[in-house]
Amino acid sequence: MNAELLRALEDLERERGIGKEILLQAIEAALVSAYRRNFGGQNVRVLVDRETGDIKVYSQKTVVEKVQDPRLEISLEEARLSNPTIQLGDIFEVEVQHREFGRIAAQTAKQVVVQRIREAERGVMYEEFSSREGELISAQVSRQDRATRTIYLDVGKGVEAILPPQEQIPGEVLVEGQRIRAYVVEVRRTPKGPQVTCSRTHPGLLRRLFELEVPEIHDGVVELKAIAREAGSRSKAAVYSRDENVDPVGACVGPKGLRVENIVKELQGEKIDIVRWDPDPAVFVANALSPAKVLRVDIEENGRVARVVVPDHQLSLAIGREGQNARLAAKLTGWKIDIKSESQARALEEGAGAIG
Repeated sequence: MNAELLRALEDLERERGIGKEILLQAIEAALVSAYRRNFGGQNVRVLVDRETGDIKVYSQKTVVEKVQDPRLEISLEEARLSNPTIQLGDIFEVEVQHREFGRIAAQTAKQVVVQRIREAERGVMYEEFSSREGELISAQVSRQDRATRTIYLDVGKGVEAILPPQEQIPGEVLVEGQRIRAYVVEVRRTPKGPQVTCSRTHPGLLRRLFELEVPEIHDGVVELKAIAREAGSRSKAAVYSRDENVDPVGACVGPKGLRVENIVKELQGEKIDIVRWDPDPAVFVANALSPAKVLRVDIEENGRVARVVVPDHQLSLAIGREGQNARLAAKLTGWKIDIKSESQARALEEGAGAIG
């Protein structure tokens, strides 16, 4: 160990941002453990000279009246032969040398430096990926654990993300080597580096895809107000334009439907209804039930209920298969939606009138 070590540490500080002093302190701590492990259990202090890189080992003994363990203690009388002012309870240090320790020290220092480089790289990767929580990420399918049904994704820089079963689009089949986009749900720090959890079902994935495909959303002209999603089946997105000359729905659909088509393709054919957001809840609820046509919406603020009337032939369309259209519209708007056909509503009104 010499000045060459110090130069190497200085290079690491410049290139990787790992502090030279932090590395030296880590090396000293590791050398203490190595010395104890190889040369007995006495207390020692290891010092790496900051100018030359030379290593010195000092045996530390407590000054006592009567020695019981010579490895850890020294008598006051013996200690005062070297240091006349030393007192009982003080720590007496004497430099010790072992012919084999130089080789052990070199190996230990190398191990510490390699470990700290790995830790620093993991730290850098964690910081990089943790800043991408809530963002869209491009990844390649690397493998699948058939027992847990977890899919592993290569997201670059030696980092492997996981796509748990509950975050996978129902019915979607991903094959090794396939490139996909995923939404970063969580990044956790682990001893092996960042653990990145991704999702293909999160509504945030749809939001980020719209931002990617629709320049007007990316630029802030069109705002994506709300999203309701049942992954793999159908989604609804409510959009609003800050510029009266820009049609928010048309901007999202794109020329010949190309923009929304690209999103649908990425989501393996998931149907997407794009509707116009409106500050008037009655208008917004009516828009949200698209593609059904709505005749009337009565809003009950108390309980946030929207009572909707549709033409008789549109009732099944408004409700949707297994109630999906109405369910998504309710999620999108935040209102409970009660749908009646025109004839049902008329019968209820006539019945109420007769009772009155």
